[in-house]
Amino acid sequence: MTTPDPSREPEPTKPAGTATTPYKDRVYRSPAGVVGGVLVLAVIAWLGIDAVVVGEGRTPWLALATMLFLVPLVFAYTLRPAVFVNDDRLRIRNPLRTIVLPWGQVASLRSGFSNEVVDDSGTKYQLWALPVSVRARSKAARQEARAARAAARAGQGEAGRGRGAAGASGGVVGAADLGAGAAAAAGGPRRAETDQAMDELRELHERRQQEAGAQGEADVKWAYEIIAPAVAGAVLLGVLWGLG
Repeated sequence: MTTPDPSREPEPTKPAGTATTPYKDRVYRSPAGVVGGVLVLAVIAWLGIDAVVVGEGRTPWLALATMLFLVPLVFAYTLRPAVFVNDDRLRIRNPLRTIVLPWGQVASLRSGFSNEVVDDSGTKYQLWALPVSVRARSKAARQEARAARAAARAGQGEAGRGRGAAGASGGVVGAADLGAGAAAAAGGPRRAETDQAMDELRELHERRQQEAGAQGEADVKWAYEIIAPAVAGAVLLGVLWGLG
């Protein structure tokens, strides 16, 4: 499940000739991942601080090393993932890397067991912030089936309303069913939220991939601010356990 929201970070200006000069990214995140990450970090902080305060011997040092190892990784895999999009490029913030792809460099956006973007060189990048949920897809399919049944009942009620003897009562039921069916149809096909987000990305890619402002080279950067403390924590843990 994802929730798009506007980013607060200022972005560069658009090329000359566009209607708007400053613009911001649209952001996709996983609310479930964020909530889960906050809860896990709270548990780690609670247990770790308690061990540091009341622990004896090597226990405080083991607690500190464990926190140094776990906190960056939990943050990286729950709170950090996000997908930033605007008219010119797609920026993917995965747990250990940040990938910037101008729309002109994007070959396709794929959905299967995971959501991926493929660049012109054939390199695949997973969209961690848009996880595929089989449960959400099943729920959307059930809603779509219910909407189809409501539309079918609405059609039968409309046909019955035109008949003579049951006109009054049948007409009331038919009108109610028709209203429900029309409302369901107006909402369009039901889709899981991550699938809707992928549809939006594909539509934007189709519109912008040939534009001059959406050209450039792909840029991939490692998140050393995550990797370095996690490695340091792992090394410290190894040393402490080795010392016995």
